[in-house]
Amino acid sequence: MIKNTLRLGFITIAFAFIFAILFMVYSTITFYNPEREITLQVSLNPDTVAISTPYQLITWNIGYAGLGDNMDFFYDGGKQTRDTKARTLENLDSIKKFILQNRTDFIFLQEVDLASRRSYNTNQLQIIGQAVNYFTFFATNYQVSFVPVPLKNPMGNVNSGIMTLSRFTPMNAVRVQLPGLSPWPNRVFNLRRCLLVTRFPVSNGREFVLINTHNSAFENDSLKMAEMSFIRQVALSEYEKGNYVIIGGDWNQLPPNFPPDRFGNAYETKAFKPLSIESSFMPGGWQWAFDPSKPTNRYLDRPFSNQCRTVILDFFLLSPNIHITDIATTDLKFRHSDHNPVKLSFVLMPIQ
Repeated sequence: MIKNTLRLGFITIAFAFIFAILFMVYSTITFYNPEREITLQVSLNPDTVAISTPYQLITWNIGYAGLGDNMDFFYDGGKQTRDTKARTLENLDSIKKFILQNRTDFIFLQEVDLASRRSYNTNQLQIIGQAVNYFTFFATNYQVSFVPVPLKNPMGNVNSGIMTLSRFTPMNAVRVQLPGLSPWPNRVFNLRRCLLVTRFPVSNGREFVLINTHNSAFENDSLKMAEMSFIRQVALSEYEKGNYVIIGGDWNQLPPNFPPDRFGNAYETKAFKPLSIESSFMPGGWQWAFDPSKPTNRYLDRPFSNQCRTVILDFFLLSPNIHITDIATTDLKFRHSDHNPVKLSFVLMPIQ
């Protein structure tokens, strides 16, 4: 009897070990490893953007409509993996309505799901894109067949990315891979961060370059700095050509000269410790645009309350040839996402 029990236990362990090996082999083989640049769309008849004309741009990490004020999240020190389907759909509908009611010329969204277990396989790209009815571009940054953590309730399949919507037709839209990889095996279950670059002709012969970003959150500091160095190089290269540049999104870092305890409760979690961007990161004239009066992100180690840490992670970087007329965060109390939307108003200035 004892021998049979031991034999059964050994066979069970052996099968589990073999399954784990096969799973890791499969996950490694199917690892999402895109080309450095992928052209998403090219137009032979793009719309021209005018100088000295006011435009508006919103950035919002919508948290795949699954991180409302009732949620905590296991990556951030909480316990939950996903919200209920009813609440997820409610969040998505409210996100869509806000975007429609606050329609701007350009829209940057992050954490938009195509087909993921965490959002009940809703095609958020299609739902939002059809509602807004703008030119829509999507760059995948998270594509994993099965994320096995947490073990008791795995995240499962994820297919997600960043999304740019525009009232104007760009010359082209390109997915640009950000540098750096996490160590194996973590890399096969993590995001492949990227930039979504849309480019428009300007009436003075220059180009207007809009860059949507969602930088690393949980990876090591050296990888985060590699991403920032790459973004800096892209920005400076475009500006040296005489172009207008706006980079915006969820940086997962604090903007320069922003006090970490601005909104109180300046604790850290084990998983997420955002860096502060150095004030000397960009040359003189470059502008960091954020609203210091309202937070754009809340920590997910607990459901939202006054005890939750709130910070600013969502903002813009603009080249010196763009004039900022306004920057404002809409405080939605994190009802439908762990981020608040930020609206930038700006004008492309004549080049002397």
